[in-house]
Amino acid sequence: MRTPLSSPSQVGANQYDLGSFNEATIIETIRRAGTISRTEIAERTGLTQQSVSRILRLLLERGLLAEGASERTERLGKPRTPVRLRPEAGHAVGVVVDPEIVSSVLADLDGRVVARRSVRLGPGTSPDDLVAIIADGVEELVAESDVDPATFLGVGVAVPGPITTDGTLLNLPLSEAWRNVPLRARLAERLAWPVLVEKDGVAAATGERWIGRANRSDDFVYVYFGTGIGSGLILSGEAYRGTSANAGEFGQLCAIRIGRVSETGAPQLVRECNPTASLPEIARERGYAGSAQTYREFCAEIGAGDAAAVAAAEQIADVIAQGAVALIDLLDLPLVVIGGPVFEPEIAPIVLSRVEHAVNDFPTARMARTVVVERSLLQAEAAAIGAASMIFHASFAPSVRGIQRPASLA
Repeated sequence: MRTPLSSPSQVGANQYDLGSFNEATIIETIRRAGTISRTEIAERTGLTQQSVSRILRLLLERGLLAEGASERTERLGKPRTPVRLRPEAGHAVGVVVDPEIVSSVLADLDGRVVARRSVRLGPGTSPDDLVAIIADGVEELVAESDVDPATFLGVGVAVPGPITTDGTLLNLPLSEAWRNVPLRARLAERLAWPVLVEKDGVAAATGERWIGRANRSDDFVYVYFGTGIGSGLILSGEAYRGTSANAGEFGQLCAIRIGRVSETGAPQLVRECNPTASLPEIARERGYAGSAQTYREFCAEIGAGDAAAVAAAEQIADVIAQGAVALIDLLDLPLVVIGGPVFEPEIAPIVLSRVEHAVNDFPTARMARTVVVERSLLQAEAAAIGAASMIFHASFAPSVRGIQRPASLA
């Protein structure tokens, strides 16, 4: 059975059929805590013990939750029996579309990768080929795994922006052949599950929120190292997409902040916001004379202490830091998370330290707060696990904005 989805706010196959906002609130409370007692759930949600017990009984019967071993409280009385989400109760595929590769993971509710696959793309990959590669990969992952099909909730796809709210790719800077392709609609025609398409930075931020539990429950920005530098915003527990689903355009902020604008005042492309291309280029400009050719090889040179490669990384980090300052000044955020598939371990310390310095020394309200800067919990598969987590979030997380939770696909 196929369920057509007309917008990102209508995604989520939920065979658990959450019947109320209170059920979603309890699931979110359990997810953030990891393991938690009924009493603690009541205290944190403000619901009565009777309501909590009734809803937990239903969720246990549906197989979404499991009970842990009983524990005695400090006072004599009824043992404390904590509950937790069953990771195997839900699965989703997360797909990352890059101009050179399509990467997919099948993940459970804990973000554990059950299976993965990747397909290299040729320079002439057509929209039809792209849709077929994604859909074939999803179907093969599900068919070849030992996952119960009844637990499969949907497919999240992370793409470079800009996009439309209905998942159509717009003027992608590095993939002209894919421009104006209605990717979500094409995949929904092919696949038997709900499909959600988001910008890669938004996907990574959503995954960080889901996997990070209480450590990522507050507002933060995710600075995403992928096809260029992007960002995703988590505000009040929700991924902020903006009116057109294109919030978080990081390169524009960097351009304005460092004064790279045209004669008419329009922001220009900032090469530092495409590190995979600019790191080798800038290193050579700074006198690099070694044998490195690729971005990964230049990162290895950074690790080896090559002065020109290190200087190039510092230049890139300083520009990214200026964009982070603009976000902190605008949104007054307490946390910056940095990660993504090309956030290599050699470049990470330079970027983290430069960004931490900038967001705490340069903003107007720097005396009012300390901004924490941390590396992503998800590392290289941030967008892929994040794309799967978008399905989990839409299926189970409470939303005051009334996210529609479609009925079972069974």
